[in-house]
Amino acid sequence: MITFTGACTTLAAEPTADSIHVYGPGGPAPAMKAAAELFEQRTGTRVTIMSGPLPKWKDAARLNADLIFSGSENMMTELSTVFEGQIDTSTVEPLYIRPSTILVRPGNPKAITGIRGLASGGRRVMVVAGAGQIGMWEDVAARSGERELLAGFRANIVAFADNSGAALERWKSDPTIDAWLIWNHWQIANPEIADQVPVESDLTIWRPMDIAFTYKGKGDADTRAFARFLTSSEARAIFESQGWKR
Repeated sequence: MITFTGACTTLAAEPTADSIHVYGPGGPAPAMKAAAELFEQRTGTRVTIMSGPLPKWKDAARLNADLIFSGSENMMTELSTVFEGQIDTSTVEPLYIRPSTILVRPGNPKAITGIRGLASGGRRVMVVAGAGQIGMWEDVAARSGERELLAGFRANIVAFADNSGAALERWKSDPTIDAWLIWNHWQIANPEIADQVPVESDLTIWRPMDIAFTYKGKGDADTRAFARFLTSSEARAIFESQGWKR
């Protein structure tokens, strides 16, 4: 059974021998789960998804992973190292991309309008400094080449979360944080606790979710069929509804 834990951001599942075994981070997991459920309806083939921070699923993935997904290119590079000899790196493929965005408190009580507004005025900002967002906040704040913007934004960061799940918990437990720089789908998955303010177009950063076959999965016809399904019109509609772009 595939179950949600914690605001629908982390999936857990009991692996079964007769299913496709897919592993990856929590961010892309809601769209992956929805696509997996539709694939099962269409084909009768079960897809078991386990997701969240790497330590939660690393050992299980070593045993039976057929497909690995990531939240960015740098994450897939890390996963390829962690699962060296298991992931076939020649099969890595970016499937969908999504933009950086700003999560604010419901109703946007601080009237936040963008990154430039977060670089002044004593705003309290949270960023994610690990997982699929390594370097994301500084790429956003420095993209225009304005050193002053980067410095001002940096001065207002009050929390550096290790990963998006940890950031979500901090957001829920610390109402003094005014804004959270994150990927757009985290607000779509958690609309009751945050509104979304777009990052200015000239500062927006896009990063992908990748998939890669393990050598085990590459040789399995059902796994190859599921990978193809992930870019079908039906799966694309699922991902787009959750903020991703093909």
